Amino acid sequence: MAAATVCGVRGVRALVIGLCAVAPLVQAATPPAAPAASAAPAAAPLPADVGAGAEVASLPPASPHWVWVNDFVFPHMADGLAYLVDGDSGRYLGTLSTGYSFARMLLPRDGSVIYSPETYYSRGTRGTRTDVVTVYDGRTLAAQGEIEIPPKRASAMPVMGSATLTDDDRFLLVYNFNPSQSVSVVDATGRKFVGEIETPGCALVFPTGPRSFFSLCADGGLLLVTLDDSGQAAKRERTAPLFDVAHDPVTEKPVRAGDTWYFVSFDGDVRPVRVTADSATAGATWSLTSAAERHQGWRPGGLQQLAVHEGRRRLYAIMHQGSRDTHKDPGKSIWVYDLDTHRRVARLATRRPASSIQLTRDANPLLFSIFMDGNVVDVYDPASGKLLRSIHDVGTSPTLLVTP
Repeated sequence: MAAATVCGVRGVRALVIGLCAVAPLVQAATPPAAPAASAAPAAAPLPADVGAGAEVASLPPASPHWVWVNDFVFPHMADGLAYLVDGDSGRYLGTLSTGYSFARMLLPRDGSVIYSPETYYSRGTRGTRTDVVTVYDGRTLAAQGEIEIPPKRASAMPVMGSATLTDDDRFLLVYNFNPSQSVSVVDATGRKFVGEIETPGCALVFPTGPRSFFSLCADGGLLLVTLDDSGQAAKRERTAPLFDVAHDPVTEKPVRAGDTWYFVSFDGDVRPVRVTADSATAGATWSLTSAAERHQGWRPGGLQQLAVHEGRRRLYAIMHQGSRDTHKDPGKSIWVYDLDTHRRVARLATRRPASSIQLTRDANPLLFSIFMDGNVVDVYDPASGKLLRSIHDVGTSPTLLVTP
């Protein structure tokens, strides 16, 4: 027996030599042939690996028609992902790797950075847990740093209320559930964790001003919290119940226009609530459906089932036909309402089922839709319902759509 001394080809030489160096060859029955008169010239050395980060690309100037597609990645939840696509061109622009049980990223108004609450384990899927808010560069998507927070960030089906920024982008709020409920407060300017606010019986976080937010409580009321300039709770107050949680509860997926949050019930009633730092006032209830449509089973559904355009005063809702327990089902119809008159002004048919919708905020908005069991972002004209383009192969199990 003789050992191999040289094997492999250019490009895989190191790997193959490493394998062949321990692989014996069977010795031939006859003596080996005489060596060739002249050896083949040695292959040119491969160029040195310059290492990750040597060449860093930057995004083009930001567009109000960009959308972040947040991906929970159900087949392998340890590696959440977020994809940036351009609604105008249909181009894919970049990806972020965002850790276990990813919900969504948060976009401050100046676009200089991106915040992402994330969870990691020291052994990948087990071991010591670390929760952080990762700060990414808004142009290069490179990680600038991490802000460690208590390892109790809620791991749940992604909803927009899992984390938020206060209205002045100063404080970042992360909802915790372990199973006690609380909110971690991060000073985004100083990039440090500043404290934890207990919210017993109340879930999620929704901003109401530069130093205030509310959480949605189990009895149908709200917990109103005001922060001081250091991020500590200066005031906490529970309201009386605003929703009937026994007969027709609202979902935890409201949308905001100005100081009013629009909740929708399982049966399709819209329940607006005007919320400030000091008070919460319920407005008049109105319905997404007529009596005949409700009898036919029409109701809202989906993971991100509502979208609102404040400038145009329009509310968009994913609608489908089903029983009350289908409130998470997707739909192939988006109904459009005037927020002031409460009248439906359009019914838009979608190319594919939609479980999430989102609007851009500019004067000439786009409407995005995606299905959690698909990976195609459809882009529509929100006025006419015309399908403008489809962007394929975006994610594995896309959940929330976030626009600047």
